[in-house]
Amino acid sequence: MNPSCNLFIIGPTGAGKTSIGRRLAAHYGLPFVDLDQEIERHCGVDVSTVFEIEGEAGFRQRESALLDEQSQRPGVLLATGAGAVLAEHNRRHLTERGYVVWLQTSIEQQLERLERDTRRPLLAGVDRHEKLQAMALVRGPIYRDLADLTVPGEHGSVAAASERCIALIDHHWQRTPTAWPQQTA
Repeated sequence: MNPSCNLFIIGPTGAGKTSIGRRLAAHYGLPFVDLDQEIERHCGVDVSTVFEIEGEAGFRQRESALLDEQSQRPGVLLATGAGAVLAEHNRRHLTERGYVVWLQTSIEQQLERLERDTRRPLLAGVDRHEKLQAMALVRGPIYRDLADLTVPGEHGSVAAASERCIALIDHHWQRTPTAWPQQTA
């Protein structure tokens, strides 16, 4: 168990991190931060444009900087981007600063949920099934290692998935007060 005042949501593209994260934040009375949306707000353009101009490396630098900044806030629910877990320093920030919830989903569910989505630069112009499978092979073990709690993916509504998450989180999360402990140098 990882006691914390913060909840961090990780998982693959299309797992429902944003949709479920918003509901969880409302339920727990926490401000909600979607890391991709925060990048867009800071840059003034969408993620696809950041990828186009700066490439994946530039995007990942921005993502890491904002993950560091936002994960330091006490009492926040942060939904990461699917690939934020790739950087070791991001993984350290997540595990040290919050209770990490992994939303699982199958590749078939991802394909169904992302069928009409054209905003994901890593899925543009590629065989989506093959790309999602390759990402799952790399990221799945990382998600597993980071997670304080794993929520199995199931078909159904966002409301039903959110209620499942709340039941599991309530059973496992040891929520601490939002006063952030003093860090010593």
